[in-house]
Amino acid sequence: MKQNKPRPTKRSLIEPETGKRIQLTSMEISELLAEGIFTILIMLLLNIAVVMVLSMALNSSAELVDIVFSFKQWFVAHLDSPIFYSWQKFLIILLLLIDIWVVYWRLKRRYRQMLLRHIISELHYISMGNYDHRIPFELNDDLGNVVDSINSLVDSTVHAIEDERRIEKSKDELISNVSHDIRTPLTSIIGYLGLIEDKQYHNEEDLTNYTHIAFVKAKQMKILVDDLFEYTKVRQPTANLSFSSFDMTSLMEQLAVDFELEASKKNITINVTSTPEHVIMEGDTEKLVRVFNNLLSNALKYGQGATQIIMDVEKIGSEAIITVRNNGAEIPRENLDQLFDRFYRVEESRSQETGGAGLGLAIAQSIVSLHGGYIFADSNEHWTSFVMHLPLSQTRQ
Repeated sequence: MKQNKPRPTKRSLIEPETGKRIQLTSMEISELLAEGIFTILIMLLLNIAVVMVLSMALNSSAELVDIVFSFKQWFVAHLDSPIFYSWQKFLIILLLLIDIWVVYWRLKRRYRQMLLRHIISELHYISMGNYDHRIPFELNDDLGNVVDSINSLVDSTVHAIEDERRIEKSKDELISNVSHDIRTPLTSIIGYLGLIEDKQYHNEEDLTNYTHIAFVKAKQMKILVDDLFEYTKVRQPTANLSFSSFDMTSLMEQLAVDFELEASKKNITINVTSTPEHVIMEGDTEKLVRVFNNLLSNALKYGQGATQIIMDVEKIGSEAIITVRNNGAEIPRENLDQLFDRFYRVEESRSQETGGAGLGLAIAQSIVSLHGGYIFADSNEHWTSFVMHLPLSQTRQ
């Protein structure tokens, strides 16, 4: 008999309630009744055939009669019931029980097929792009586990699609920001080199000035490209780190020496404090140096009015807490949460003057995260602080 699959009905935009039972259609109920009647007729014919064959066998075999009689005597002895006094009654009741079980089994099997069709119908509706829909049926057997698994799979698929969309949007924003930041210095480079190419300069001083400006803008582009390369590299989930054991306090002291000359030109002193005197930990020193270079460079570039930069290392439990702070201008509270967003600049004009691409703190945050730590910023009228929490030891795979 040809099965008519239930077609998905028109649904509203409102998510259907979960936990409801499957309602069979009138056609499906008729199909169940037909299945039951057909099975009963088949079983009646089979029962008649069994009784006739058994009667013929008993009439033609005395040994079979003795066996049946022995069984009858055993049932009468162990189960004192009038049912077992006559083998005909016993046989009729036995066949009736078998008939009931067969009818129940076939109806249950057909009912499960109908439930499965409803589930497939719901699944087909979801596959047509209705990812906000979930199969709402409440089932207690293994079909219920199937429904739960399908809904979980749809949830995972939706999350994966949303993540993919966020990634695509992030890539578009990245390309847009990079294009904007590269276009500005590139326009200046082309413009000044064009003046030189067309010999539109009055003397050698103009030529030197144009060349210098083009050189400075080219350096800005290189910094942006280097930062962008580093950012994409540390943002990869499979980014590799070369862990080694080192003294964080000694690393801070070396960095202070490296930036001492640049700081002295701006009348800024750099000091390192440590509790205890030496803090031994594990990490990728090359990557961590990049973090502190970014923080120190930002403090020197943007810490207007600063006279001190203090790098503090503290060991608390299984963590090293490193704070890099300066006593320069306060960062507005509304800007603190966005500092680690890529291409974010507190002051656009000031960043253009200093050549910042807005990637340094985003790179720093990614490197700290790769080490299993976190970083945040705090600022008040006295100090602007960048605080890192890093584990002292790294778990190797």
